[in-house]
Amino acid sequence: MFNQFEALLEKFNDIERQLSDPEVISDQKKYQSFVKKHAELKEGVALYQRFKKINSELKDARTLLKDPAFSDLAKQEIQTLEEESQALQKKLELFLIPPDPHDKKNAVVEIRAGTGGEEAALFAYDLFRMYTRYAERVGWKIDILSENITGLNGIKEVVFVLSGSGAYSKLKYEIGTHRVQRVPETEASGRIHTSAATVAVLPELEDIEIKIDPKDLRIDTFRSSGAGGQHVNRTDSAVRITHIPTGIVAACQNERSQFQNKDKALRMLRTKFYEIEVENQRKKEAQSRKNQVGSGDRSEKIRTYNFPQNRVTDHRIQFTSHNLEEFLNGDIESLITALISADHLAKMKQ
Repeated sequence: MFNQFEALLEKFNDIERQLSDPEVISDQKKYQSFVKKHAELKEGVALYQRFKKINSELKDARTLLKDPAFSDLAKQEIQTLEEESQALQKKLELFLIPPDPHDKKNAVVEIRAGTGGEEAALFAYDLFRMYTRYAERVGWKIDILSENITGLNGIKEVVFVLSGSGAYSKLKYEIGTHRVQRVPETEASGRIHTSAATVAVLPELEDIEIKIDPKDLRIDTFRSSGAGGQHVNRTDSAVRITHIPTGIVAACQNERSQFQNKDKALRMLRTKFYEIEVENQRKKEAQSRKNQVGSGDRSEKIRTYNFPQNRVTDHRIQFTSHNLEEFLNGDIESLITALISADHLAKMKQ
């Protein structure tokens, strides 16, 4: 690891020399490339330089142990320096883990009711509320792209975007099957049922990242259905976009204007393209992903919400909370932090 950081330090110093080169400064494209790389390496270099300084001080303190007049002071100094050295080494190991290029992006979240009928739809709504409440806590914007609501205000399916700093990096571990155990509102006998809903999370991509030829699209308009008063009966504002070569379809009818629905449908279409790309890549990397916190597969059973025991259990990291009500009200930060830490640890071991 330290050989890697010595090479990184040498590269960093070379970039700093390049940034003061008039020839590089005159080429804005090259200059901006160096500035970006400099910023990426700066934190790691600072950590490594601090690590080297601490270990140099440790060497000096251990030398002082031989002097009876300074041995007690040296022992205290050694303990403090060793603790900082170990903490810095962990940070250096984390720095070497390749970052996910999508971590800073917004998150597109899709929740579908699974097995369990109307109870599953009600649970899907609970999950939707949990994520939107969490988004409100951290100051993210919520934008619903499409939703299919049942008669009892459950959700068959909802797709929404959470926009904010690091949204995808925090929610990408939510992918999988979420299971609930409780007495449904529709159950007269008081019997506990087990139902499920699936969650998919993808980064929201820009036009430049997913190339879609407009010639390959068929755009149809139709009248919105569901609640909405006179508007849904009078205007063909809903939009359905079909990618002709693949047959992939995205539709939106949530907004009052056709333009807004078209924009949201295109956002969904880009996300669907990316989801297919990710699934193909996942199959290729299936073996290596087994050691990670989550496989990224929505069929994987990741968590149980047990109402009789007031318990939430994440099966991947054996995380358990006995504060189910607050958890479903968006108090999920502690679990997100634990999942990120577990994923980092698994990657460091690899």
